[in-house]
Amino acid sequence: MADTWDPALPGVLGLPSGRLVRGRGLGRPPPAGPPPHFGLYLLGKPPPAVTWEARWLRWPDFGLPSDRSDALDGLQEAWRRAESERVEIACRGGRGRTGTALACLAVLDGMPAADAVAYARQRYDRHAVETLWQRRYVRNFQGR
Repeated sequence: MADTWDPALPGVLGLPSGRLVRGRGLGRPPPAGPPPHFGLYLLGKPPPAVTWEARWLRWPDFGLPSDRSDALDGLQEAWRRAESERVEIACRGGRGRTGTALACLAVLDGMPAADAVAYARQRYDRHAVETLWQRRYVRNFQGR
């Protein structure tokens, strides 16, 4: 992996393939370590400006992506880029939407959808994927 995260940094989730993705809450100060190369931001309104390449997915708090096709495309882009770049996924609090997206990345990485929420909760944040709707979204996530 060319220039990815240090797995010891806070919020860095190791996917089954070895890809590393950092999850975080934008409502907190940025964590230690280098900046991402690419950020995927899951918010109801446009995110604050950053100095790296970024993509915004309209995704209301406690809800689901407003455009499922755009969300699939954004998640696939984040997963592809995580093979050789530092990728960050973030929402306001860093748990519900971020945890949902990280669980979906685990599915893209080959994990059965039925196991992905538990994986994100065990390896990223025990409160990841906050709502019933978010759990159903992951369980039904095809990644294709």
